[in-house]
Formats: sequence, C-alpha cells, structure tokens
Amino acid sequence: MKHGGDLSLAVERFGGTPDDWLDLSTGINPYAYPFDREIATASWTTLPNRVAEEQLLSAARRAYQVPEHLGLVAAPGTQILLSLLPSLLPEGPAALAAPTYSSHKEVWHRDGRDPVELSSVYALPAEARIVVLVNPNNPDGQLIDVKSLLEIAKILTERGGFLVVDEAFADVMPGASVLPHAGNENIVVLRSFGKFFGLAGLRLGFLAGPKEITDRLGARLESWCVSGPALDIGAQALRNHEWQEKMVRRLADEMADLTIALSEHQLSVFGGTPLFALAGLRKAHALHEALARRHIWTRVFDYAPTWIRFGLPGGAANLQRLSDALSKARTDL
Repeated sequence: MKHGGDLSLAVERFGGTPDDWLDLSTGINPYAYPFDREIATASWTTLPNRVAEEQLLSAARRAYQVPEHLGLVAAPGTQILLSLLPSLLPEGPAALAAPTYSSHKEVWHRDGRDPVELSSVYALPAEARIVVLVNPNNPDGQLIDVKSLLEIAKILTERGGFLVVDEAFADVMPGASVLPHAGNENIVVLRSFGKFFGLAGLRLGFLAGPKEITDRLGARLESWCVSGPALDIGAQALRNHEWQEKMVRRLADEMADLTIALSEHQLSVFGGTPLFALAGLRKAHALHEALARRHIWTRVFDYAPTWIRFGLPGGAANLQRLSDALSKARTDL
C-alpha cells in the first residue's frame, strides 16, 4: 500500500461498497470540522478573490503562529508543495529521515537527487545541504524537539542549505511545531489542513519559510490555485480556536481508548500520534487481510512486515466494531 485512504482497492479485492467499510488506513480526523455550508455554497459561484486569500493566510498565520518575518503560501494540498520543493531550494545532496512518507523520497528522486536515508537526524552527513523530516513522523510518531530542529537548521544554514519540516500531524501535538520559534535559520515548514480538520478532500495546505522562497512559490502557483470553498472553509476553521482546542483533547482521549482496545487483543502499540496508532505483530499482513474480509481497512508496510497502523475509528460504536472484528480475525491467523 503506497498510501492509505483509497477504499476502491479494498472494495475491488474484498467486496462490498464504500459505505460498508470502516476505513482506518489514514491519519485523517474522523470528526470533520462542521463548516458553515452557506458560506461554502456562495463561494462556488465566483472566482477566488484576493481578499478571501488574505483572510485565509491571516487565519493560518495566527493558528500556526507563523512569525511575521516568514512568508506564508496556501496551496491545493501539501502534495503539490512537495513536488515543487526541489526546484525552489538550492542544489546539492539531500537527506531524508526514514522511514516516512514515500512521496518525499520520490520528489527528490525525480529531481535527480537520490536522498540519503537517515536512521537518525542527529548524525547529519557532512555533504548534506537539504534535510527533510516529518515531525511528528508518520508512521512511527517519532517527535524531534524544537531545540534540536533549530540546531539542525543552523548547521544547514551555514552550509547554504535548508531544513524542510513536514508538520502534517503537528496540530494534534501542542508544542511540537518549530514555526513559533523560527528565527533566521533556513527552514521551510509544511502544514496540512485536511488531516486535523477532517476535510482531506478540500485539498488545502500551507508552506511557511523565508520570503524569497515563498515569493518564488507563489509565482509558480499563480492565480486561483486554491478554490473558493477552500479559502472560505479554511479561514473559518483556522479561526475557530475553541473547536481546535476541544478536538485536540477529544482525539487524545479516543487514542487512549484505541490503545487499550488494541492491547486487549495482544497488539502492542509502540508508536503513533493522537490520529493513528502503530502496532507490532508477527503476522501483521495476515491480520490486515483478516480484518479486510470483515470490511475494516488498515495500513501495512512492505518495508516493515510486522507493522500495522490503525487510524482512529471515530466513536464507541466503531471502536466496538473493530474490537469484535479483531476477536474474530485473530482466529484466522
């Protein structure tokens, strides 16, 4: 599985309809932000405008605590930002904290810079000018402290390079983001909107960094790259700090419940965030298929055959469905 979330693969192989399935293959919040549908409807009828974009960026700057000296650009999801990074950043060897999202490696490979995979970001190759890491990481949830990130960025700045930090899951881990502490280091930060707000289909993401980088990025993206509904819904959600604070607490509570439920079925959780749990099992792929036969879709990894990842089920009923399926699936192993 290259990515989670594509239920068409599950339906094609194991039957049913998408509505029959409990999709736990992603790290997307099962509780989508309850946006004002009247605002979204109005935004379909006209082209996206500059005022709406400025309102979105203002809301994002405050929500993500982006320092004023850094630029900030909105895009139709972070995936497109990943693909543009090699052309925006200096030439030179790249390194990638691994394992993580396959997309990061792929975009640098396409640029002709096969990134060195780092088992530890604390031992940077002497020749590396670009270092990419996901913090907290997916799929293991590894978190690098802000002080260490800034020290790495300082080293790379002295080499004329950059640190790229993908903070796709930082929303659910208060204090994890390096953005509020960024100074003059060469650091670029990606923020995903859809995961925490549960609106992945909206396609919205952000890049913060030195203004010379964000200016070039903005010129590449050109006009109307973010849709009207994304501008309006994004600004509305990012301004709603009360919802965000309550959701962070709710997700943490439900992850605790999921961790307990998995442990009751001899699944040891050894990594993750409040949006997904990574567990270990010798027959992880067999369990994945046994659950799929019961229309529950999880995530497994070719490079780590004993790993299986579970997204949040979303509520007591879905958690019970997973628990019941685990009881039956374990008899198939």
